[in-house]
Amino acid sequence: MAVNVSAVFLILVFAAVFTAGHALFGMLTVAKQRFVVNRRLQVSRRIDGGLANLVGELRKQRGLTATGEHKGWMWLSILIVRSGVPYEPRRWCLALAAVAAAGAAGGFALGHSPLSLLVGALVAVSVLPVGFLKWAASRRHTALGKQLPQGLDIIVRSLEAGHPVPTAIALVAREMPDPIGSEFGMAADEIAYGATLSEAVTRMSARCRHPDVRLFAATVRLGDRTGANLARLLRLNASTVRERLKMRLKIKAVSSEGRASALILTAAPFLVGLFMQLSSPSFYGNVIQEPLIQKGLAALGVWMFIGNIVIRRMINLRI
Repeated sequence: MAVNVSAVFLILVFAAVFTAGHALFGMLTVAKQRFVVNRRLQVSRRIDGGLANLVGELRKQRGLTATGEHKGWMWLSILIVRSGVPYEPRRWCLALAAVAAAGAAGGFALGHSPLSLLVGALVAVSVLPVGFLKWAASRRHTALGKQLPQGLDIIVRSLEAGHPVPTAIALVAREMPDPIGSEFGMAADEIAYGATLSEAVTRMSARCRHPDVRLFAATVRLGDRTGANLARLLRLNASTVRERLKMRLKIKAVSSEGRASALILTAAPFLVGLFMQLSSPSFYGNVIQEPLIQKGLAALGVWMFIGNIVIRRMINLRI
């Protein structure tokens, strides 16, 4: 039987390209993991001048004062801290300027007037940054819930090996990626700087504002005050956190149909209207200018908003 040399050559070329791509992907993944683990370690390599400067810089990058207090509007400061986005005023001002310019361009394209340009810029500056911070805070909140059981397991094994609690917390800070690594790292640095264990975990709970982190902080404070077996308490804590995470995932799976229905029903009218406007701009003619039609569309928009609120209340279950 004759061997197809060209086919064998193509197979070898495919195998070589696949192997090279897989190796490159593995190298990039490892490099990304080393870059991500974790921001607090990266800051500690750059900061000189002792632990006091490190603690102050970490707090400033979270949007806090050097003493760990909130600044500015409380709700915005809490949102910035929860989001984990590095607080860099210069970059934030440049980003806000770009967002304002994009919003002004969009408003002028829709309204063709200086007033619409100003309104577009104001809406973009006030809505988009807050929406981004809320999205980042929600994403970080989910990551904290997933990583916390692993961090608690590391603490439990470290305590069982005979290490003190601050050493166990510092071990989590070295081994875990963000966000849990930086949070425990800030707690470990504050303990080394002179704060008590209870104060450090309480501040970590205030920064994260996560129910499982609050449970961890309460457990540590209880063990610190009563002298109980902290390893045993944290093992039970880790089991509880895992069960709560499983319950959240089950709730998310059960409510996925409601979320998909809300997304489709909300987006469909706008997508159809946009398609009709692009494909046939004169389809609606002068009817869209009638006051009765405009009032009817406004009423439909209100009913759609109420329907979304009802669906959100139905699927937004808390444990």
